[in-house]
Amino acid sequence: MRGVVHRWCGRVCGLLALAGILAACAPSVRRLAPPAPDAALSVAKAAAMDAMRQASPERAARGWLRCAAGAYRAALAGGAVADEAAALDTQCTGHLLDFLLATEDERWKARTLDVGGDPLAVQLDGLSTDLAGAPMFVRAERIQVSSLMFGQRFATNGFGVALVAATRRCEGTPRCRLFPPEGVTRTAVAWVEADAQGGTPRLVFADPLKRGSLAIGPREYVLSMDTTAPYAMLADASQLKQLAIRNLLVNGRDIGVREGVYLLEDYDPGKIPVVMLHGLGGSPLVWARLTNRIQGTPALRSRYQVWHVVYQTNAPVLLSRLRVQGFLDRAWAAVDPAAHDAARAHMVLVGHSMGGIIARLLSADSGDVLWRAAFLVPEQQLHGNADDIDTMRRVLRFTPYPGVDTAFFLATPHHGSPATEDFFGRLAQHLVKPGGPELDAIARLVKANPDGIQPDLLRAYRERGLSSISSLRPDQPVSRAAWSLLPVAGVRYYTIAGSLPGEAVPGDGVVPLESSFLPGAVSTTTVTSGHRVYRNDEAINLIVKTLGESP
Repeated sequence: MRGVVHRWCGRVCGLLALAGILAACAPSVRRLAPPAPDAALSVAKAAAMDAMRQASPERAARGWLRCAAGAYRAALAGGAVADEAAALDTQCTGHLLDFLLATEDERWKARTLDVGGDPLAVQLDGLSTDLAGAPMFVRAERIQVSSLMFGQRFATNGFGVALVAATRRCEGTPRCRLFPPEGVTRTAVAWVEADAQGGTPRLVFADPLKRGSLAIGPREYVLSMDTTAPYAMLADASQLKQLAIRNLLVNGRDIGVREGVYLLEDYDPGKIPVVMLHGLGGSPLVWARLTNRIQGTPALRSRYQVWHVVYQTNAPVLLSRLRVQGFLDRAWAAVDPAAHDAARAHMVLVGHSMGGIIARLLSADSGDVLWRAAFLVPEQQLHGNADDIDTMRRVLRFTPYPGVDTAFFLATPHHGSPATEDFFGRLAQHLVKPGGPELDAIARLVKANPDGIQPDLLRAYRERGLSSISSLRPDQPVSRAAWSLLPVAGVRYYTIAGSLPGEAVPGDGVVPLESSFLPGAVSTTTVTSGHRVYRNDEAINLIVKTLGESP
């Protein structure tokens, strides 16, 4: 026994001596090697188990933080457990965020938090520049998405927790008017990361549309994102649902303060704008499905940006065309004052119902067609204020909007609608009372030039006035003249009409099929649908397919 002890002591002493020699050769300050990936992942899992056992929310949050940081270190080390570790980081970050979003300040800035006694650095990394000031964050999965309104939810389950970042609208610059009054919402993602050697872990908030992916050690991970949630959150807060009908019936004053072009994403100088124009009594919310498809499809999202237009739908169509032209001019002046961006070159117009007429007129050249339909005398012989005459000239004489090369017309009454002549049309004609300085100018010119106006137009004006309803009547002289104005050569256009079985006049119940079609269209498509063709999957699929195939 004593011999065994002596032999054991000899070996131990030899090892101790070797350790002493190695220690003497080593630097005076040594760094501990990071734990192996398996060991780091085990530590992270243990922290998660500890968090689940805690009754105290603060202690649980500390456990989730330690889990996320440990999992990130395990992923950073690579190896066979890297993917499992990255998934655990995302899961534990989600639990940590549930605590932090409920207990911390609503607006987030770069700072260091105390999470149950552990420090956590907050880092805002490359979020949208359209966010004004410190953003608030909401878990994307907590935002309700109506399948009727949006069709489907577009989300990518990758690394990190998908969020929506939101702020108020900025003030003081023309660009600020391009954002909805309810505020700005953008995609975001968050994750916890930590250095291999320790140190304070970081909670990173970033824009997944800009980052795309994240390198963790030797591997690249696609970031989580939800492109539907920001729009759904904004739509839920929007007042446009209530204002759309008031827009039509109460002189348009409420919607007038909101009219213009609105961007739902950061402006990109290289992406083609898809300008969407709603119809009579509508709002941009009707474009939820199409907008969602474009923003949720990577190939389309990388090439196109969506612009929504809000306008007063109680005004005559030609006046609305002039106003929308002004909205587009102001939008371009705000985002591209030097007029050099490639985005200007290939604009796409999408219009529903009356919005389709506006889209067609924005891509047409009026020449003297409309002027001759309205007046018996040339512009120089009109009596009246020079500004009033200039307003009339801009309403009746126009050229295609620069850069437009594609247009889609959905359920559009290019040749008028008999619905304006039925009981409800006549009732609406009495209720719709448009206003505005342009209409005041027209009224003064009519009064000053009764002998210079085409008799049919003068009679229609005195009987029915000027409104969006009266200007859609098939017997309105200037509207009839406008039927002949087609998109100019070089503009590709597509017509999509709705048709309901059993209608006495084939059509969507509002617009007859024959009024929806135009000669020279690239394609003419009829879908089984009422007037709300913008909700029809076949119609949306056609637009999406065409955009994807466009040169």
